[in-house]
Amino acid sequence: MYYEEDFVEEVRQRSDVVDIISSYVNLKRTGSNYVGLCPFHNEKTASFSVSPSKQMYYCFGCGAGGNVFTFLMEYENLTFVEALERLAEQAGMELPEKGNSENDRKRRDLRDSILEVNKLAANYYFACLKSEQGKIGYEYLTKRELKPETIVRFGLGFAGKGGSPLYQYVKSKGYPDSVLKETGLFTYDEKRGVYDKFWNRVMFPILDRNNRVIAFGGRVMGDAKPKYLNSPETMVFDKSRNLYGLNFVHGKQGEGMIICEGYMDVIALHQAGFTNAVASLGTAFTSQHCSLLKRYTDLVYLCYDSDGAGVKAAMRAIPMLKEAGIRVKVINMRPYKDPDEFMKGLSPEAFKERIEQAKSSFFYEVDNLMKEYDMNDPESKTSFMNEVAKKCLTFDNEIERTNYMEAFCREYSVRTEDFKKLVAYHSARMVGIDYEKRRQERMVKTAGQKEDGIAKSQGVFLTWLSNDPVLFEKTKGILSAEDFVDEPYHEVAQMIYEQYETTGKVEPAMIISKFQSKEEQSLVAGIFNKELKEISKDTEQQKALNEVVRSIKKYSLEYRSRHVTDMKELQTLMEEKRKLQTLQISF
Repeated sequence: MYYEEDFVEEVRQRSDVVDIISSYVNLKRTGSNYVGLCPFHNEKTASFSVSPSKQMYYCFGCGAGGNVFTFLMEYENLTFVEALERLAEQAGMELPEKGNSENDRKRRDLRDSILEVNKLAANYYFACLKSEQGKIGYEYLTKRELKPETIVRFGLGFAGKGGSPLYQYVKSKGYPDSVLKETGLFTYDEKRGVYDKFWNRVMFPILDRNNRVIAFGGRVMGDAKPKYLNSPETMVFDKSRNLYGLNFVHGKQGEGMIICEGYMDVIALHQAGFTNAVASLGTAFTSQHCSLLKRYTDLVYLCYDSDGAGVKAAMRAIPMLKEAGIRVKVINMRPYKDPDEFMKGLSPEAFKERIEQAKSSFFYEVDNLMKEYDMNDPESKTSFMNEVAKKCLTFDNEIERTNYMEAFCREYSVRTEDFKKLVAYHSARMVGIDYEKRRQERMVKTAGQKEDGIAKSQGVFLTWLSNDPVLFEKTKGILSAEDFVDEPYHEVAQMIYEQYETTGKVEPAMIISKFQSKEEQSLVAGIFNKELKEISKDTEQQKALNEVVRSIKKYSLEYRSRHVTDMKELQTLMEEKRKLQTLQISF
C-alpha cells in the first residue's frame, strides 16, 4: 500500500516523538533534549537523545537513529507501512486511498512509467529467450553451464535481430515517446526513425535494492563490438551508485562481500552458493560504490580477473575501499582468469578455500610492487624496501601498522628492528617531525573517529544547514546538492535543498520519512546529528565553515573532472578549482 507524502507527513506531525518513545523508554529532560538508556544496545551511561525540535532520536553509542516511524520499525520490528498505520490509528486518523502527492506527481509519474516500461522490457526479453529467435541466446547460456533456475532467478533474456520489435510492443501498451525517450532502451534517429538499442544480445536486467528493473546489460552474440552494451544513465539508473546482484543481498554481511568484474562472474558465484557477490555496472569502481558497500559490510573480497587489467583494477579499488573504512582481501583465481572459469574448472569447495586463503590487500600490493624490482640487485632491493616502508605509513593504527611490519619481515626474511627504523626514518622525512610525535598526533586526531574526511565534511555541513538555514544564502552559487557526491549525502542533500527552496526551512524528521528501511533511516538520522559547535560570528567558527565548504567543493570538482570528456568543460572546472583557493564566506 502506498500513501501520499502529505498523509505520511500529517501522521508524523500528529505523533510526537517524545510522547511515543517515552512510552517505551524512561526519558529525562536535559536542556532542550531528552536523554535515556538506549533500547537498542546495552549501556550504563545514557547516550540516547531525543530532540523535540527536530522530532528525531539518535544514539551516540550505537548509531541508531531516525524519526517516530524508525523507532517503531526498529523496536517493534515493523515495516514502514505497518508503523505508519499504527501511528495513524493512535492519532485517530482514517487511512486514505492510494494516491500521489501533488507536488511530486509529475516527476514520480515519469519515474514510475520508466520503471513500468523497464519491467515490460524485461518480461519481453525473457519471453524472447524461450522463443525460436532466442534459441541462440539460450544455447549460449546453457553452454556457459547456467541452470534453468539460475536463468529464471536473474531474469535473463534475449533481444532479437534488429528493428524495433520492443518499441512496437511497449508503444502498443500506450506509452508515449516522451516517456520512451527517457528509458534509454530506444534510439531516435531523424533518418532511420525509432529502433531498439539492444539487438542480437543476451540480456541481463539490472535491479535496484527494491527489486525494480532500472537498466539492462547486453552481451552480443558473435564478434560484433561492443561485446557488452549497457543502458545509458537515466532518471532511475546511475551506474556509479548501483551494483549488479545487490538486490539479492539483505542485511549486514558479516562474512564480507565479493566484488567481481562482470555479470557472468556474479551469476556463476550465486549459482555456486556465494550469494554475497556483486559487480560494478560497466564502469570503473568508484567511491560511491564504496559508500554503498559500507552499508552492508566492513570486509570486501576482490575477485577481479587475474590478467593485467584485473590487477590494475584491484590496485585502484583497494585504496578507495580502505578510505571508506572497509577491510580488503584479494582472492587468487589462478590458473583461471575469472570466477566463471574457476567454477567450471574446479568447484564451490575449492573457491571457499580460496576465500579462506585470500591475501590481505597490503601483501597483494607488496607482491605486485615487488615485480617492478630486481630482488637480486642490492640497489633495486633497497628501493623496494623503501617503498614498502612508505606503504606501512598508510596505517594510522599503530598496532595494525606494527603487525603488518612484523608480518612483512617474516614473509621476506628482513630483520624487524632494521625495517622498523626504516619506517621511522620515512615517517620523519614525510612530516618533518620525529616519529613519536607524529604517532601521538595521529592518535589524537583519529581517536574515536573512523569516518573519512570528506564524508565527515559532507555530514557536518548538512547538519549545519539543518540547524542554521541562513547558510543556504551564504553558500548560494558556491555549493548545491550536486556537490555532495557520496551516498547517502547526495540523496539527503537533494532533499534538504529542495525542502528549503519550497518551504524556506529544513525538517529532518520529514526527510527521514522518505526512507522506508530502518537501516537507511538510522543512517540519515546520523547525518543530522554530527557533533559540532554552533556556527557563530566567531573567527574560528567562520574559518571552520570555509574549510568545510572548500573541501566539499574541491572533492566535487575533482570528481567531475575525472568524468568529463569535453575540454572546454574541463577548463571551466579547473578555473573553478583555482578560484576556490581564495574563497571566503563571511557572516
